[in-house]
Amino acid sequence: MRCTLFLSIALALQVTATATAAEPTRLAADAIASQPLDMALNALSRQTGLQFVYNAQVAGNPRTPAVPAGLSAEAALDRLLAGTGLRYRYLNAGTVTIEAATAGNEPTSGVVAPMAAAEAGAAPLQASAGEGAAPGAQNLETIQVTGSYSRSLEQAVDLKRNNIGFSDSIVATDVADFPEQNLAEALQRVPGVTIERSKGLGTKVNVRGLPSEYTYVSINDLATASGSGGRDVEFDMFASEIIQQVTVQKSPTAADEEGGIAGSVKITTARPFDYNERKLVLSAEGAHNSISEEVDPRFAFLAADTWGDWGGLVSYSQSKRTNRTDSTSGINFRPMSRFLGASGTRGTQAQAVLARDAGVNIVNRTDTDETNRVVFQDKVGDRVYLNEQDKWGATASLQYKPSSSFSLTFDAMLGGYDSTEDEYDAAAYSASSRSTLDTIHEYDASTLSEYGMVVLRDVSYTATQHEMLSKERINKTDYSQYSVALDWKGQDWYIDAMAGYSGAEKTSDFSNLKHVAYAPSRTRWTGRSGETIPSTPGGFDMYNASDKYLFEAYETTLEKVDDDKYAAQVNVTRMLDLAFLPALRDVKFGARYTDRSKQRQYGELKITGPTAGSSAWVNTRTLADSPLQWIGDIVPGGDYTIKDLDWQQVSNDYARRAFRYDGFYTPFDAGQFYQVDEKVTSVYAMADFAFDIGHVPVNINAGARYVDTSVTSFGYHPIQRPDGSTGYTDTPVSKDGSYDDLLPSFNMTAELAQGLLLRAAASKTMMRPALTDIAYKRTASWSSYRFTDGNPELKPTYAKQWEVGLEKYLDNGALFAASYFRKNIDGVVINSLTGVVEDVAVYNANGTLHGIFDFDVYQPVNAKGSYQVDGVELVAQLPLGMFHPMLEGFGVNANYTVLDSSLAGESDLGIRTPMPGLAEKTWNLTAYYENERFDARVSYNHKDEYVESIGYDMYPISRDAYGQMDVSIGYRITDNIKVSLKGINLTNEITSGYTMDPSFPTMYEASGRRISLGLRADF
Repeated sequence: MRCTLFLSIALALQVTATATAAEPTRLAADAIASQPLDMALNALSRQTGLQFVYNAQVAGNPRTPAVPAGLSAEAALDRLLAGTGLRYRYLNAGTVTIEAATAGNEPTSGVVAPMAAAEAGAAPLQASAGEGAAPGAQNLETIQVTGSYSRSLEQAVDLKRNNIGFSDSIVATDVADFPEQNLAEALQRVPGVTIERSKGLGTKVNVRGLPSEYTYVSINDLATASGSGGRDVEFDMFASEIIQQVTVQKSPTAADEEGGIAGSVKITTARPFDYNERKLVLSAEGAHNSISEEVDPRFAFLAADTWGDWGGLVSYSQSKRTNRTDSTSGINFRPMSRFLGASGTRGTQAQAVLARDAGVNIVNRTDTDETNRVVFQDKVGDRVYLNEQDKWGATASLQYKPSSSFSLTFDAMLGGYDSTEDEYDAAAYSASSRSTLDTIHEYDASTLSEYGMVVLRDVSYTATQHEMLSKERINKTDYSQYSVALDWKGQDWYIDAMAGYSGAEKTSDFSNLKHVAYAPSRTRWTGRSGETIPSTPGGFDMYNASDKYLFEAYETTLEKVDDDKYAAQVNVTRMLDLAFLPALRDVKFGARYTDRSKQRQYGELKITGPTAGSSAWVNTRTLADSPLQWIGDIVPGGDYTIKDLDWQQVSNDYARRAFRYDGFYTPFDAGQFYQVDEKVTSVYAMADFAFDIGHVPVNINAGARYVDTSVTSFGYHPIQRPDGSTGYTDTPVSKDGSYDDLLPSFNMTAELAQGLLLRAAASKTMMRPALTDIAYKRTASWSSYRFTDGNPELKPTYAKQWEVGLEKYLDNGALFAASYFRKNIDGVVINSLTGVVEDVAVYNANGTLHGIFDFDVYQPVNAKGSYQVDGVELVAQLPLGMFHPMLEGFGVNANYTVLDSSLAGESDLGIRTPMPGLAEKTWNLTAYYENERFDARVSYNHKDEYVESIGYDMYPISRDAYGQMDVSIGYRITDNIKVSLKGINLTNEITSGYTMDPSFPTMYEASGRRISLGLRADF
């Protein structure tokens, strides 16, 4: 992206002597980091309202030293220009020129002070040189800088340095120029950030190894609504083109909204006064997926302009993505209690076969601690996914900015994300309810012997359930956000305020056409997945026997989620200059109110015949009775790529037309409904200190945030009628909950030497419980005498955390940083017995009274105790031109994170595992080269293996380490037009996983590489 930075946006400024006399003392409120002169002057301009111009050819753009907070504009300029051979001079009260020092003048002195300039009647600086122009102002130029990757890295480094706490950022150039498919994939290059992938696409963000719901996300300081059922944000719905800047805040201040114990992702969209001239950006791209062989279009534009005090900006992006994934996923351990616990011959035969073929003698078939340590292969499936996405996003911004001290901004962000996923699955379900063991051909009693486990590697079963499944998932998400922001700066007071709305509506329509056939078969692990082959007698080729598969059901589900958030906030800053406490530079206080409501509706229905209520198709209609297509024809891209297989299935397009009868709809189930209303009031106060300890400048931010939260949750509760039928309460049952807390925070920086920064932080943070956990709905098990409720009285999960780090900033934009952090997390949510409902009448199906029973109540609760997460982050940004002129334009950007957690995954078998989702090591490496016309980048992103889940609460299922190489090459044809070639997953990496040991694979998934060719124009 080509960015044009103007050091003066008002080249004509008329002031009178009277106005000048009233001009307040201008102070640099915030510290200014060491950075190029143009960026330092821009920062000083924002803080003081002064406008700067200088001759680019004469003045150059030297690196400036850091400036502490609280200095006057003149003192800040003296420090910035020290040793540069430059001086500053007031042309009038609001305009300053930077120029080379002349003989006899002190290089950094203000030759004409602001009052003197007015009293002397200094001529105002004109937009173009002309009669009456101030001396030295002739032919002054604004600096224009063409955007580049190295410059975006410098900007991100400056943002990191200027932030009082620990943070990392990416800016627009970095987001736009990398071959990312969405915002989640752009964020994966931030230190400490990893992403969750689904079928080749980044979907959710993990900060410092913690689950995605531990991260708080905001756009333009407004909490982001989501179409998910919980609090986590679906990043794949955001197009990266509409983003101006993303900062991952890892240590909060009291002013930061609470909600993320892992960190906060703060997204900023562009505003018109970000550009000081008319701006038009157009881009178009075509991308090719190597498996689907489809070419997908992508288009974006941004237009911005200012007219005096007003500015307007609009942006729009639209993209289509067609991605095919071939997979053998679906293989996991199943405990032998599945067969041994069955009555009749299923249980006794399994017991006998184990003793005969594997020498495993089961003493007690009902002792699950014994039977669950013998495992077999649950299910083997070959699957093809076709994922088609249509995504659009738009932003609009209208700004009124009559002066540098006041602005009023309206921001709007709209988006739509429609996704259709077709899945075609040929599977063999070994744990069929009709089946049991027939013959054990191979077993393994040694690999997992430390857990006392025996794994049946190769087994024949008496009646495997073979399935042909055609599944269709249609998701539609509409997103909108509107906000108004006010910023005002007086002499000693700063006020900013915001009010806004964020909303998302998501509808998920799922269907599954299911045909089944029962027959003997043999299932076993292979080198990278599993396979099912026929057993004799009675077996058949599961991939080529459409007449054997009988129709079971056309299953449908429908889910609708509405998420609405309203928020208002005001922040007030008072600048201070106290003789008795000179270190106290400012105090800041503010308040925020948030009102959120999320409602979820869900229903399901099975179609079993041509009309409502009919079951005419069950066990009569076969797979062969529908028109069939080979997998290589039903989805684009040809043959199945994982194995030398082909099979025929019913297309989802046909299934939707043929099996959904006239008047069909999926009714919502009252038992699945919930609504959560949440109101939060928070107030905070904090102070900034700046002082020197010897020759070491120190900056401190300390404060506390008080948060008061009230929750009202609604849900239907099940009832049993005297006639034995079941139903739900006529109206939702509500329950309230509340909590409050004080969240202190402390952040400090100390510049130990020029460019060497010591940073430290400590805070208490919180994460609110998942909405699904506080939803007050109830499910009942009438046979087990058990209720399962949500719990609106849940309290947050808290983290007490601290971090310390060293950061070395070099004059050429290089950075070396290392930090160590620790989080002590308590209040993790678990399910537990919380009470008893006495004297519940239970009726038989014929309406007779079965008895009066006490029902146990299980709810989510906050667990006692805490666990610890420790980590180290290393960051290196290195322009190689610092070593030799021949390396000019080359550079490296890298980061590495290593984590350790005291929390073990919960396994009913006592198997200790790392915290699910926690990868011990992650790292990113980008090597780049660029000159005025050409740029190239190679980036590798790596995430270590991690425990994905714990199957049946017993067997840890791991995802293998995954590394992906992405490449971007660009050539600027003219100053305004650039062509680029990008590649995602260039080496065609495979996603894989296993249960407990790599010799027991669970999945092998290929999503292919993606190559795109794009054109971008900046005007």
